[in-house]
Amino acid sequence: MLRLSCLLFALASSLALAAVKPNVLLILCDDLRPDALGCFGSKHVKTPHIDRLASEGLRFANSFCTTSLCSPSRASILSGLYAHAHGVTDNFTEYPAKLPSFASQLQAQGYRSSYFGKYHMGENNDSPRPGFDHFVTHKGQGKYFDTEWNLNGKERKVIPGYYTTVVTDLALDWLQTQDKDKPWCAIVGHKAPHSFYTPEPKYAHSFDAVRVPYPASAFALQGKPEWISRRLRTWHGIYGPLFEWRKTFPDDRPEAVRDFENMVHGYWGTVLSVDDSVARLRHWLEQSGQLDNTLILFMGDNGLLEGEHGMVDKRTAHEPCLRIPIIARLPGTLGKGRVIEEQVLTVDIAPSILEICGAPALPRSHGRSWLKLAREGDAQWRRDWFYIYNYEKQFPYTPNVRALRSERWKYIHYPHGDGKPDRHLSELYDLKKDPQELHNLINKPELQGTLTTLKATLSKRMEELGLTPQTDRMPLDEGIKEGLPDAKIR
Repeated sequence: MLRLSCLLFALASSLALAAVKPNVLLILCDDLRPDALGCFGSKHVKTPHIDRLASEGLRFANSFCTTSLCSPSRASILSGLYAHAHGVTDNFTEYPAKLPSFASQLQAQGYRSSYFGKYHMGENNDSPRPGFDHFVTHKGQGKYFDTEWNLNGKERKVIPGYYTTVVTDLALDWLQTQDKDKPWCAIVGHKAPHSFYTPEPKYAHSFDAVRVPYPASAFALQGKPEWISRRLRTWHGIYGPLFEWRKTFPDDRPEAVRDFENMVHGYWGTVLSVDDSVARLRHWLEQSGQLDNTLILFMGDNGLLEGEHGMVDKRTAHEPCLRIPIIARLPGTLGKGRVIEEQVLTVDIAPSILEICGAPALPRSHGRSWLKLAREGDAQWRRDWFYIYNYEKQFPYTPNVRALRSERWKYIHYPHGDGKPDRHLSELYDLKKDPQELHNLINKPELQGTLTTLKATLSKRMEELGLTPQTDRMPLDEGIKEGLPDAKIR
C-alpha cells in the first residue's frame, strides 16, 4: 500500500511538472559553512528564515564541493562538470562562452534567466555573460559597502549601501518586472560570508559575548604533512593576518586568540544579513503568489577552514573545506521537512534543476539529478567521490590535491609529494571514528589493505572522469617545494 502511494505521488508530481514549469531561485553564498546556519546545528547564529526553507523542503546533510575554490566551484554548479572539464581551475578564468549551463538550457526552453551579484569567473570582467537575459555583477570580489556595479551592460555605477541589501534590491527590481505567466530563473550571488568579513553595523556586535576557542584540530598537527605546519604564519594560517581582522578587546586573553575570535564573529555577522535577504525574497514570492511554484535552492559554493588544522581559507580536502549547505524547497515535488543523508555534490545541481523543470539534460555532465533520491530514495546513489584542487602560484600555501571521500574513509593524496614524505605526506582518516580528522592513519600497518583499496578506487574515479596519468596535467607546486612567499589574498 505504501509503495502504491509513493508511485501515485511520483505520478502526480510528474504530471504537475509537465503542466506548470516552476520558476527557479538559486541563492548562492560564498564560503558558507553549514555550521553557520541554525538548521545545520549552529549554537549561536540564528537564521530563522533559512531554517524555515529547510523545514518546508529538503535539507541535504552531507553535501560537498568537488573543488574548494570559488570560481571552479561556481562553474561546476552551472555546468555539472568537474573543474578539469569546464576549464575554470582557478579564480581568474572565464566560464567558456560556448559551454552550456543549466541557465542557458532553461533559457532555450523559454525561461527568462538572470544573474545578480558575485559571479567571479573572469576577475576583471563585469560584462553580461551568455545564457542570461539580465546580468548584474561587478569586477572581482566586490566590496561589503558601496560596490561599483555593471547593470546589464547599460550602466556602471557605485550603489551606496551594504552588499547583501543592494544585491537583494537589484534582484527584486528585476523580478517585479517579470510576467507571472512565463517561467524565470534568477541566481542571487551573495558576497557574504567571504572575507574580509564585515557585518552590517546593526550586526557588528551581535556575538561580542560569545567565546570562540580554536577547534580541537588546530594544534593536532603531529603526523600530518609538513606543508600544513608551514602554512601557520601565512595568509592561510591561524597565526597570519586573519584577513586583517584586528579588533582586540582589553582582556587578559592572548592577542592571537582575540583576533581569531573577532574574525569568526565578523563571519557570523555577515550571515545574519543573508538570512534577512532570504526573508525579503520569500516575502516577495509569497505576496506575488509564486512561492509554491518556485524551486528555491539555497547553498554555498565551497566550505571554509576556521582554524581547523591550523588553517583559514579553503582549497584543502579536509572536511570544513568540502562541506556546503544545500536546502531545496518546492512543495508537491520535493516533500517537506526531510533530511537527505546521501552524499550530494556541486556537480549535481545543474542536472537536478533541469530535471525538476522538465528541461533537456546537459549534453555532458559528471553530476546526477537527485530528484529520484529526494522523492523515493535511490539504491544506486554514490558511496564515494573524487575531489581535485590544482596549486595556484598566486596562493602557494596549498599543494595539488587528489582525494577520495567515501561514507567512512577519506584518502588525501598530494601527487607531487611522491617520495617526499616529510613535505607531502598523504593523509588517511576514519571519518566514522574521527570526524574532526585529528589522527592521520596513513602509516597504520593494520590499515594498509584499506589504503590499497582506496588508492585503487581513487584511480578508478579519476579515470571515469577522464583523468589519467597522461591527461591529468597539473601545475607544479613550486611554492610548497621551495618555500612560501608572500601573496595577497584575493
